[in-house]
Amino acid sequence: MCGFAGVLDRAGRTQTKDLQTVGTRMADAIIHRGPDDSGVWVDAECGIALAHRRLSIIDLSPNGHQPMHSASGRYVVAYNGELYNYRELRKDLLSLGHRFRGDSDTEVLLAAVEEWGLAKSLPKFNAMFAIALWDRQERELFLARDRFGEKPLYYGKVNSHVLFGSELKALRAHPEFNCEIDRGALMQLMRFAYVPTPRSIFTGIEKLPPGSWRSFRADGSGQPVTRYWSIADVANAGARNRVARSDAEATEELDRQLRRSVEMRMAADVPLGAFLSGGIDSSTIVALMQALSTKPVRTFTIGFDVSGYNEAVQAKAVAAHLKTDHTELYVTPHEAQNVIPRLPVLYDEPFADSSQIPTFLVSQLARQHVTVALSGDGGDELFGGYNRYFWAEAIWRKVGPLPYRARLALARALLFVRPATVDLWFKRLDPYLPLQLRQRVPGDKVHKLANVLKVHDTNELYFSLVSTWKNPGELVEADEPPHPLFGASTLTNFTDRMMCTDTMTYLPDDILVKVDRAGMGVSLEGRIPFLDPDVAEFAWSLSREQRIRDGKGKWLLREVLARYAPRALFERPKMGFGIPIDEWLRGPLRAWANDLLSPERVRRDGYLRPEPLQEKLREHVTGQRNWQHHLWPALMFQAWLANSSPRAPISTSASVRGAGEALSV
Repeated sequence: MCGFAGVLDRAGRTQTKDLQTVGTRMADAIIHRGPDDSGVWVDAECGIALAHRRLSIIDLSPNGHQPMHSASGRYVVAYNGELYNYRELRKDLLSLGHRFRGDSDTEVLLAAVEEWGLAKSLPKFNAMFAIALWDRQERELFLARDRFGEKPLYYGKVNSHVLFGSELKALRAHPEFNCEIDRGALMQLMRFAYVPTPRSIFTGIEKLPPGSWRSFRADGSGQPVTRYWSIADVANAGARNRVARSDAEATEELDRQLRRSVEMRMAADVPLGAFLSGGIDSSTIVALMQALSTKPVRTFTIGFDVSGYNEAVQAKAVAAHLKTDHTELYVTPHEAQNVIPRLPVLYDEPFADSSQIPTFLVSQLARQHVTVALSGDGGDELFGGYNRYFWAEAIWRKVGPLPYRARLALARALLFVRPATVDLWFKRLDPYLPLQLRQRVPGDKVHKLANVLKVHDTNELYFSLVSTWKNPGELVEADEPPHPLFGASTLTNFTDRMMCTDTMTYLPDDILVKVDRAGMGVSLEGRIPFLDPDVAEFAWSLSREQRIRDGKGKWLLREVLARYAPRALFERPKMGFGIPIDEWLRGPLRAWANDLLSPERVRRDGYLRPEPLQEKLREHVTGQRNWQHHLWPALMFQAWLANSSPRAPISTSASVRGAGEALSV
């Protein structure tokens, strides 16, 4: 796991010394991604500089130093990630006459490119990666990203330069960086709480889509973005060719597939562990790790003494049953809140999934003991874990056939009733309600149902479900870009389309961003066994009933986990990895929020309209509504904006490392 950055000056005006200086400056901006080693390679004649920061995981010797040259000298690479099947590829390449001086997966990557070319090599890699590869013969820069988007890769043209790197910090460290904030991307941030690929928060700077590559030549030509793999293709193929398996056969095959994937991701020359929440996904990964290990696996959990937000008790019970070497840490609200001012530096571009806070805390805890941690991310998207997967389609079957005018009238009636009034009625009835309905406040859910009634079709329903601000035009004066990928597949089933779209959008741009920045902010490598191409193909070959059954998602995963742990340990309602932001905004974070969202400040900054923010903040702090999900994206953007000028580097990496080290936990 590493970080890289670079520049291609297509005007050819930059001298060797200047390229060396700029490359070093860009790489040093992301030192947290690779504190163990660094290197810069330049070719002033071509105007290219490749810079690298290394976090040593496999082959800790100098043989793994980057940027690395291929054996023939034709290719030079700066690479971030892990090539999990590099040993198998190494054997194939040895049989074809290649020789290796070390045991680095980077050396295997280069040999593969020399043998087959980059375009044909990428589908052979079972890996997470971002790659910057310079072809010295053709004078062509190639950028490539792994199938699911586990590793980030930003790029863009600034004057005569093509800038690229693992984080925006690196690009912003270039002395000619002068990009403006993209108001269309800001509008998407308000809607989704993240900026969807291919946009970034800056005009002209893009994220390379997962499963793709592109190239730039020194003369200004190059290849546009080219897909070499797509989950939509996998999903469409799976839907056309469902494999008929009994439940027992499917359980056995998933167990085998996941064991193989976990075993591949346990290869490391440094200490390794896993995050454990006690939920189905992380418990399954840890159970398989322990089954494959001859000693107790290191597991890590963060706990909160807040009702409804603490999974540490369940995680501890799972760890005890599996006999892992478990470490748990209970964090006070004050300690968690201390992370918030550091989020703009850590996450680099505005990012508003509030579970970023506990994710950082558990990463920091794990880094005190290990350098690599496996996680259970991706299980929800592949095996049907999110609540909307098993209720949205059922609700639409009931309300969809109703005349639209009737639905619209009912929606208006529901929206007329204030959620606080519904909550009050509900609380008064609480002593007379069944136990499973007590202490649930349905006011906001009534308004969510009203929004469902207002949509025209399932595409619009999905768009509504994944939108925080339903109309971000209230906040940002801009033309909103279209939702990137919904409908990219030809799947006819609504739930399948939601799962596929989430895997193409929400997974890489929210979940994987959260895990990557939190982990790399403390120099911890995260690995995700569910995001294996064979596991994904298997998941999409399953019948729908083997993923979602009896109103529950991840049915088949539950069957696999039941082989290793009693169902009583994991058969419980799904909990998000969250914190009580709603309560904090009414209490200890109220002054902070008031300052960032004050009308004077918002008007002065000039990006958001203050009136709707003030209305929602007022209703939230008075308890009339719970607007935490609407307020958090605006707060994260305003905090990011306050951290530095858009034209300046957001921070030094020393600040990132200092933020992690300064938190006393």
